[in-house]
Amino acid sequence: MAARSIASLTITFGLVAIPVKLYSATEAAHHIHFNLLHKTCGSRLRQQYICAKEDVVVPRDEMAKGYEFAKDQYVMFSNEELKALEEAGSGAADINEFVPISAIDPVFFDKAYYLAPDKGGAKPYALFAKALRESKRCALGRWAARGKQYIVMIRPVEDGLVMQQLLYGTEVRSIKDIDIPHMDVREPELKLAKQLIEQQSSSRFDPSEYKDEVSERIEAAVQKKVEGHEITTSEIAEPHGGAQVIDLMEALRASLAKKGGAPTKPERAEAKPAAARKPPKSAAAKAAETAPRKKKAK
Repeated sequence: MAARSIASLTITFGLVAIPVKLYSATEAAHHIHFNLLHKTCGSRLRQQYICAKEDVVVPRDEMAKGYEFAKDQYVMFSNEELKALEEAGSGAADINEFVPISAIDPVFFDKAYYLAPDKGGAKPYALFAKALRESKRCALGRWAARGKQYIVMIRPVEDGLVMQQLLYGTEVRSIKDIDIPHMDVREPELKLAKQLIEQQSSSRFDPSEYKDEVSERIEAAVQKKVEGHEITTSEIAEPHGGAQVIDLMEALRASLAKKGGAPTKPERAEAKPAAARKPPKSAAAKAAETAPRKKKAK
């Protein structure tokens, strides 16, 4: 089934305008959704909003939105007031700058869209994509839609362009907020870890190698229920992520051996230098030490 465009957009940088079509790059149709039912009769439940003060059901036409500026203190906004604060959609993504693709941490990535040339946009689209690809840069700009303003990154891929919606800096926590203790890494451990990484490395990411096993189990259980079968539950396996590694070197060696590698055994750090070692004694010298000594003649 051919993808359907969800919007039209114009990319502008300088005096260049590129009309494009917008396509959602992700698909949420495979997610399994459950409805809340009344357990005794199986009917769907209807959500209601109850006033905490008067203990009555409040209809939607009597609702307003409020911002809590202090404990249990709100300022109220009408729908018209909030509508007036929204960003007006311009149907354009205005490019502000170009940066190296590696300069943007993927932690800022949000929703992604595919871009395809719209009518009359094939030539500037191809030029823009090739220029980005060869310069190893991406375009950063702003896009207004659905009453909001977004930061967007337009980056080249093998077959075209992707517009990646980005999070604002205030939406991403700093890793410095997390307590990460400093640990010294020994060279032998680092060498084995690199060997393990090299052994399990691939030249490209193949998403078909990864399956959503939880969704598959739920879908199978749903089908059994539809067909009238009972579901038998199995014991939940104990999580193995919290196991404590007693000997890191042995764990690395075992991992390499399990993958079919032949790790080189690193020298022990506590071994004495060769110059400080005493040479082994010969058998004759040992015999001379153990033999009884003769008394000297007077």
